[in-house]
Amino acid sequence: MTFIRQPTRAGVRDAAAKIAGVVPPTPLFVSQINSLAVAFKCECLQPMGAFKLRGAWHRLTAIDPEARGKGVVAFSSGNHAQGIAWAAKRLGMPALIVMPADAPESKRAGTLALGAEIVSYDRLSESRESIAAGLAEARGAVLVPSFDDPWVIEGQGSAGIEAAAQMEALGLGPVAQVVVPCGGGGLAAGIALALPEAGIMVVEPEGWDDMRRSLEAGWIEEVGPNPPKTACDALQTLRVSPLTFDVLARRDSRGVAVSEEEIRRAQRWAADKLRLVVEPGGAVALAALLAGKVEATAGTLVLLSGGNVDRVAYGRVLAGEN
Repeated sequence: MTFIRQPTRAGVRDAAAKIAGVVPPTPLFVSQINSLAVAFKCECLQPMGAFKLRGAWHRLTAIDPEARGKGVVAFSSGNHAQGIAWAAKRLGMPALIVMPADAPESKRAGTLALGAEIVSYDRLSESRESIAAGLAEARGAVLVPSFDDPWVIEGQGSAGIEAAAQMEALGLGPVAQVVVPCGGGGLAAGIALALPEAGIMVVEPEGWDDMRRSLEAGWIEEVGPNPPKTACDALQTLRVSPLTFDVLARRDSRGVAVSEEEIRRAQRWAADKLRLVVEPGGAVALAALLAGKVEATAGTLVLLSGGNVDRVAYGRVLAGEN
């Protein structure tokens, strides 16, 4: 019988200690929504622009130093790619990323700038998992999924450890509710482990809300055929993993979906009120609050998970264009 390691709260705390040794905590901003103080964890201000650095560092530092020479293989539309590339560069490891051909150019360029190699694939007709697995086997490299990995989940949860300490220091009290963007669920599951007393609300783009439907059904539901176009490239996951689903289901987590216009409104609000650049996928949790799909309450924490925008598309958003 094969033992499958499970992510744990102790692992999240270990990850937080590791990450504290290489990067400072991301800022926690506070702003008013419906006359209530809401805390915003600014993961868009990570060195490579997204929370994915956390899981990547925790995972790659868990690899035996003697095995690091053969490198790492990952698949990602861009943020996990940059997180893996950033961690691999610091550890002196080769990194190869399987990335969709339609990934934002800014994320592709950022990944290459960090020294990683990229192999492109067609998002609609090819399996990134199969391609990456084949490349990892051929190279003898370690395959690191973007969310279906216990170390990755624990690493992402370190954002919750940081945020709870920051909220306490600011006199905001304990975290009562976390509103978090969700693609495959790695960040949401990690936060659920980090903050066991807080309610967890996952937010996804309309038509890509398979975690919401899975949590409501009690089993994993895939994204249906021909899902709608979304600007949230980071959240286009066709099926969540048992690891992330199980963690969130055990916590009675819930989910909502937001529209593309609600996401654009959130990006503009973040720019105007917080002076932050937030990518579409990183803005969905804020979008749910602004749209009234999630109620702001005392002790609400919102994750702004990434800020790697396409400049042209972002310019149109700020101009109020669709």
